[in-house]
Amino acid sequence: MASTETTAKDRDGGDLAGLEAGLDALETVQTGRTPFRQTLTQKVLPPLVAVALVLAVWQGLVSFKIVDDPTKLPSPGAVWHVLREAWLQGELLGYIWTSVSRGLLGFFFALLIGTPLGLLVARVKVVRAAIGPILSGLQSLPSVAWVPPAVIWLGLNNSMMYAVILLGAVPSIANGLVSGVSQVPPLFLRAGRTLGATGLKGTWHIVLPAALPGYVAGLKQGWAFSWRSLMAAEIIASFPDLGIGLGQLLENGRNASDMAMVFEAILLILTVGIAIDLLIFSPLERWVLRSRGLLVKG
Repeated sequence: MASTETTAKDRDGGDLAGLEAGLDALETVQTGRTPFRQTLTQKVLPPLVAVALVLAVWQGLVSFKIVDDPTKLPSPGAVWHVLREAWLQGELLGYIWTSVSRGLLGFFFALLIGTPLGLLVARVKVVRAAIGPILSGLQSLPSVAWVPPAVIWLGLNNSMMYAVILLGAVPSIANGLVSGVSQVPPLFLRAGRTLGATGLKGTWHIVLPAALPGYVAGLKQGWAFSWRSLMAAEIIASFPDLGIGLGQLLENGRNASDMAMVFEAILLILTVGIAIDLLIFSPLERWVLRSRGLLVKG
C-alpha cells in the first residue's frame, strides 16, 4: 500500500513538474536571431513566388494570344520598358515623391485632427451620440465624392488635395480610437482612478495605452483611405501647376490610350502602398503586439 501511494505521489509530482516546465516554456521569450534560411523561406520566398506566378500568368495571356490586343493588355516587357524609360529620364522618382509627400503630409494632418476627435467622441457620451453616427457615415462615403465640392470650394491646388485626404482619413482614425477605447476593460479605469489617474492624466496613462491596438488599426485604415482619396483627387482634378503624381500619371495613360503607362501607374501605386505598410504600420503593429506579450520576438 505504501509503495502504491509513493508511486502515485511521484507520478503527481512528475505531472506538476511537467506542467510547470510547459508554462515556463510558453513564457520564455526567444531572444535569439532568426536563422537566415528560416527568414528566407517564411518571409521572402512566398511573396516572390506569388509575384512570379502573377507575371507568368500575365505573360501567358499575352504569349498564347488569349488577349491579343496590346491596347487592352500590354506584355510585362512593355510595362518594364515604360518604367525603365521614366527612370532614365529622371521622371519616375518625381511621380512617386509628388504623391507620397502629399499623402504623408495629409495623413499627418488627419492624425492631428482625428486623434482628439476620437477621444472626445469616445469619452463624452453626448458627443458620441451626436457625432458617432456621422463619423461612421463619413467613413463609408466614397472619398471620390469629396473631389467635386473640394474643387469648387478651394480650387485646383494642393489645399484641395489635402482637404480630400482629411475628409477620407479623419473618420477612420477617429472611429479606430473610439473602438479601441470602447474595448478598454472597466477594471483598468477603476484601478486608474484609485491611483489618482483621472481626467487628462487618466486618458494619457490608462485609456490611450489600453486602446492602442484599436488605435493602430484605425491608423492603418486611415492611411489606406488617405492614399485612395489622394489618388481619386489626382485622377479627377488634374492641373499642370499641381505636378504629375501617380494618379495624374494614370489619367495621362488613359487619355493617351497607352495601357503600358496605365499599368505602370497601377504598379507604382500598389508598390507605394505596400512599402508604406511594410515600413511603418507592420513594425508598429508588431511592437504593440509584442508589448502585450502576444508576439514572441524571434
